[in-house]
Amino acid sequence: MLKLQHINVHYGRFQALKNVSMEIGRGELVTILGANGAGKSTLFNTISGLNKVSEGQILFEETEIHNKPPYKLVRSGIVQCAEGRKLFPEMTVFENLKMGSYSHRKKSEMVKKRLDEIYALFPILFEKRKNASGSLSGGQQQMLAIGRALMSHPKILLLDEPSLGLAPLIVEQMFRVIQEIHKNGTTILLAEQNAHAALSISSRGYVMESGQIVMEGSKEELFDNEEIKRAYIGA
Repeated sequence: MLKLQHINVHYGRFQALKNVSMEIGRGELVTILGANGAGKSTLFNTISGLNKVSEGQILFEETEIHNKPPYKLVRSGIVQCAEGRKLFPEMTVFENLKMGSYSHRKKSEMVKKRLDEIYALFPILFEKRKNASGSLSGGQQQMLAIGRALMSHPKILLLDEPSLGLAPLIVEQMFRVIQEIHKNGTTILLAEQNAHAALSISSRGYVMESGQIVMEGSKEELFDNEEIKRAYIGA
């Protein structure tokens, strides 16, 4: 479904991504592990069209996409839920969700149906739908960020650090929701530092360091790897 071939990205003279290659199959849930500064967000922003590719090729459903603008990629089904949530804090929950459906705004029935699905997935968002998003708790804001991304009807959802800054019980709830979204048919690429939680729901993963893919394997292979245990799982 998504294929990156030898991707290089530069910020001026600094090379942020170095010869990155990976494949995500339709229906997969794949994790990218890496510490802060490893290049996960840069990778996601590159897939989403926010960063220009210096060298290499990105294919989505066998079509080259690495020179397309972000809004066209959203329309084609590539949707990112950014690190830090990036909500509109003074807008209501409902207004934030409607912003997520902008690319489908002329299809009112489809938008209403998806809104009902989001409220069923996150009942608290229905309860808080008239509240300013900036007044929500951290966990509720993350639910809203994911809900807003889902309003765009993603074929592949890029989730960037969804557990960041959340309490352990909320993290457990968040990963259960991610599993449900995946079971409902959405392909997911998940960037996480919480290796144990992320690998537990994934089929396989990649490890990034300093803008490079340094390891890949099934979740069992990564769980059993001593370097991964020391660096990311604490065992």
